[in-house]
Amino acid sequence: MFTKEEYADYKDLCARYKPECPDNFNFSFDVLDKMDPEKVALIHVDDAGTRREFTARFFQESSCRLANALKEKGVKKGDRIMLVLYRRYEYWTVMLALHRLGALPIPSPSLLTKKDIVERVNYAGISAVICEDSICERVDQAKPDCPGLKLFVQIDGQTNDGWFDYEELMASGDAAFPRTGDSPCGDDPMVIFFSSGTTGLPKMVLHTFDYPASHFTTGALWHDLEDGDIHLTLSETGWAKSVWGKFYGQWMAGATVFVWDFRGKFEPAELLRIMADNRITTFCAPPTVYRFLVREDLTKYDLSALRHCTTAGELLNDSVFHAWQKAFNMPLYEGYGQTETTLQVATFKFMKPKPGSIGKPVPGWDIALLDEEGNQVPQGEEGEICIKIDKPVLGLFDSYMDEPGKTASVKYDGWYHTGDKAWADEDGFFWFMGRTDDLIKSSGYRIGPFEVESALVAHDAVIEAAVTGLPDEVRGQLVKATVVLAPGYEGNEKLTKELQAFVRELTAPYKYPRVIEYVTDLPKTISGKIKRKEIREADLAKLVN
Repeated sequence: MFTKEEYADYKDLCARYKPECPDNFNFSFDVLDKMDPEKVALIHVDDAGTRREFTARFFQESSCRLANALKEKGVKKGDRIMLVLYRRYEYWTVMLALHRLGALPIPSPSLLTKKDIVERVNYAGISAVICEDSICERVDQAKPDCPGLKLFVQIDGQTNDGWFDYEELMASGDAAFPRTGDSPCGDDPMVIFFSSGTTGLPKMVLHTFDYPASHFTTGALWHDLEDGDIHLTLSETGWAKSVWGKFYGQWMAGATVFVWDFRGKFEPAELLRIMADNRITTFCAPPTVYRFLVREDLTKYDLSALRHCTTAGELLNDSVFHAWQKAFNMPLYEGYGQTETTLQVATFKFMKPKPGSIGKPVPGWDIALLDEEGNQVPQGEEGEICIKIDKPVLGLFDSYMDEPGKTASVKYDGWYHTGDKAWADEDGFFWFMGRTDDLIKSSGYRIGPFEVESALVAHDAVIEAAVTGLPDEVRGQLVKATVVLAPGYEGNEKLTKELQAFVRELTAPYKYPRVIEYVTDLPKTISGKIKRKEIREADLAKLVN
């Protein structure tokens, strides 16, 4: 059904590759159930270092048992179910079981507070929660304010009052869950992801059952996966990125998903050890992770099995790209997409990467850079990344669930407007600039925060940076950098001048930060994205006062 081919170059890819989805597609029935039952589908290492291998048969049977058990408890097609499961292997069983039923999983991050749970449960009309024991107390605190919650399933620990034990529940279900004429498929609603919510309450992004098929491109082509590969994507399961790199496309490409369920602070040296000990062959992580990894002594780890690495989520700066390539003789291949999409723009292995560029449009995505009047911008000029939607686009979200107004605000005039800005060079490579609201207008120039941030983090003193616009009577806006320093560095006038000179060397001189503020941490969403709007609002409040 899904067959990987080799391509000579980008032109050959565009000529021959056509992402497709079979009719009446349901991943659980059409992919999982057709996998070799003895194939190792997932390798799981928990926080204590315990390593377990799970075959396709395990997920085939466990997902059927759970689907039957949940059906007995009243879960039905269309119900919305919150999942808070870190990187536990049970996440895959639960997702696959709900796909069989047609109930909509809502993967959610472990950092949700009681307030977050109340807001999301009521906003989304959630009727059940499936979570591990460490989350139960917060759910219990939220219960009185969530009248629609009816079913509570707990994984691990002594079962709380009012909760069903996951293992007991699953054991009660039959190991067969046959497909019927009413089984969900195709255009039926399949999954809801909450967007990151950098500018307000997160939106409910709805994808249908065709959505997983689009991730064959992610797994087979961008991750370059083949039968027998062991792939690690670092994402937690509470976000859409987890199904980009830990689920659909990887299994369709014949690879084994590797999961490291670490808790607490991310330790770069421990990640490198895990990758070496488990012979990881392909790896995907945001640029920040690579930035930490290249600061380690990479010669201490045997990563000889590693053959292909990808990155997405923020801008990759040149120094990290070259440090990684020098250490392992392999480049980093960037990609771009959103919660609302699958992979839209990418650099594939048959393309020569340009460090800092997200690549070229992926076949199946008719993409243009448009100005505010809806006209395509000339090469070299910034425009909003927009996707043509005059016909169905495999992988594009259906709607913002229950909010037609919000859907209409981004899908109109035959285009889906991503809200992200980029420009294209003479070779057709896209260069990401940032969200439309994040662009800085200074002395007639329009400056994207990512390029300046990338230059700053290339300096040894800088761990993280957020670049925003600061109101100025003369220039309109000044470029301001809010910076987190590495241990051993002190934020003072001397360092400020050094960083400013450093940025001027790496970017156009007008882009350097005229103001630098040193902080211990940056405001972020629970998905880890920087809240530049919060920084701008705090700066405005200071000016007013």
